Amino acid sequence: MFRMGATVKVDKSNFQADVLNAKEPVVVDFWAEWCGPCKMIAPALEDIAVELGSKVKIAKLNIDENPELAAQFGVRSIPTLMIFKGGEVADMKVGAAPKTALSHWINGSLA
Repeated sequence: MFRMGATVKVDKSNFQADVLNAKEPVVVDFWAEWCGPCKMIAPALEDIAVELGSKVKIAKLNIDENPELAAQFGVRSIPTLMIFKGGEVADMKVGAAPKTALSHWINGSLA
C-alpha cells in the first residue's frame, strides 16, 4: 500500500484489498492530475485523514490511470467522493467542497 501523506493511493491492483475488503469505512477520492477542483480538496482530505486516524481510510484513485474502476462506479465528473462500508458504496458526493463540509459529510457517514 502506497501512502501519499495520510491518504493512500489505490488502483485496480489493490482496490479489492484496500477498499472493498477494508474493515474500516473508506472514502475514495476519484480524481485526475488535470482537475483543478480535485487539487483544491486534496489538502483538506489529507487533514481529515490525519484528524480521523484509524476511524476511516481516505484513498485516492486516479481515473486516468484506472478508467475501468471509474466506469464501474459510474463516475461522470470529478472530484467524486464515495464512502465504502463493507464493500458497498454507502454515500457519494460530487464536486469540490470546503474542508468543513467534507469533514461534516465524512463524520456524518461514520455515525
